[in-house]
Amino acid sequence: MTADQTDPVVRSPYGAVRGRYERGVAVFRGIPYAAPPFGPRRFRPPVPLPPWDGVHDAGAFGPTPPKPPYSEAFAHYLSDPVVPGDDCLNLNIWTPEPDPGARLPVLVWLHGGALTRGSSAVPVYDGHAFARDGVVCVSINYRLGVEGYGLFPDTPPNPGLRDQIAALTWVHEAIEAFGGDPGRITLFGQSAGAISIGALIAAPQTQGLVRRAVLQSGPPEASERAKVRRMVRRMATRLKIPATAEAFAAVDRDLLLHTQAEVGKLSSPVVGGPAFGIVIDGDTVPRDPLEALTEGGAAAGVELMMGWTRDEYRLWLVPGGLMDRVDRLGAVAFAAAMARCHCGSEVPRGYRALHPEARTADIVGQLVTDHLLRIPLHHLADARTEPSYVYEFAWPSNLPDLGSCHALELGFVFDTGEAPESRKLAGEGAPQDLADAMHAAWVRFARDGDPGWERWDAAHPVRVFGDRAPDAENGVAYTGYGPRDRELALWATDAAVTLEEPVPTGRRSRWRG
Repeated sequence: MTADQTDPVVRSPYGAVRGRYERGVAVFRGIPYAAPPFGPRRFRPPVPLPPWDGVHDAGAFGPTPPKPPYSEAFAHYLSDPVVPGDDCLNLNIWTPEPDPGARLPVLVWLHGGALTRGSSAVPVYDGHAFARDGVVCVSINYRLGVEGYGLFPDTPPNPGLRDQIAALTWVHEAIEAFGGDPGRITLFGQSAGAISIGALIAAPQTQGLVRRAVLQSGPPEASERAKVRRMVRRMATRLKIPATAEAFAAVDRDLLLHTQAEVGKLSSPVVGGPAFGIVIDGDTVPRDPLEALTEGGAAAGVELMMGWTRDEYRLWLVPGGLMDRVDRLGAVAFAAAMARCHCGSEVPRGYRALHPEARTADIVGQLVTDHLLRIPLHHLADARTEPSYVYEFAWPSNLPDLGSCHALELGFVFDTGEAPESRKLAGEGAPQDLADAMHAAWVRFARDGDPGWERWDAAHPVRVFGDRAPDAENGVAYTGYGPRDRELALWATDAAVTLEEPVPTGRRSRWRG
């Protein structure tokens, strides 16, 4: 390895890469970890790259995977830059010390976006602050939508997840050259990224590669194969082609994205609808990831941190004006929520009794969020013998109506609140002390396995970040729940109401954000 303050050069097992020094941190962007997934490789598992000759220039973000743009309503709050090109299976590294002897903890970031949008180039995900604080930070791109999660009869499922496994393998083999410790790799991801992490730590191919994992607003889950097939078949019908990978590979990329966006308009974490997702495939996902982690002994020795935002659902209901529409639906909305959550009428009545002042949209949103997200994470923490830590992000955005919505915590975790892209969700004047606290907790967890509060036990402590009226000293609330399948989280810290039937541990298609 050779490095100077102009251009750091690292010689990895795959070849030499030249990065840049930025504000005292060595940054390497757009490093390929697999061959471009197009031409004969389209819709196929990733193909490893042979070591390259010469020095690969890693001064700029690499191409982003094909993806449709956000609608105008969501683009007001979420950024999703596009970098053209085919070599989209790439990763980025921020390191304070690009030297094999440094042996620093490693954080590997998997972005969210419903497995259809997002990339590692979003400015909110800049890894500088982690490197500044002594952690090597890696972020990856992986195939999305039908390219990454289409289900076809003539190619293996889950190519996007297989991309992630290929990237994690690359990191495990190469990160020491960049100053990282391959024995201290922590995966962290939000929404679809967290769902991916649930599958990754349960996958047979990754056992022993990951020391710790952080699941932010996304539980381990597998989607129903029939639901994913419906997405593919609806696209095939619009395109007037067979629902095969061979036929889809012959379609123009832009037309495929446009068709995917049209078919996916009904997809929503709250109301359901067709969506792409990780499916059980007998290989990378031999069984439902939640079952594998809670009953099957997968990820033995992996320490977990997991959590949610207090008002997850508001990102999905506010931009499209659905809050008012759900309020107007009243009893019809409650009936739909009961069907989605497989519960009787006593459950929404319990929510209403606990929060008589709440809008119908808030009750429906929290009920569905509990069922899709909080309850699976509670069960996961209850079932694990390894240390688990649970948090809630409660600071409400300074923008109207968003509250503590989905994805709002990311600018605080990365300490990128000054970026305009973070302010699109948080507004102006987000508290720096909250960013300091959250960012430090993620650093401590990656470094020591202890983020700074009590581990999950029978008392069920939840670290609450940013509550303007803290429930307990030091921001730690106790849920008081017992480890029973029949419990709902009920705004995470309020009380318990039982379902008519036990919540099955093998639920599918819970959360897609």
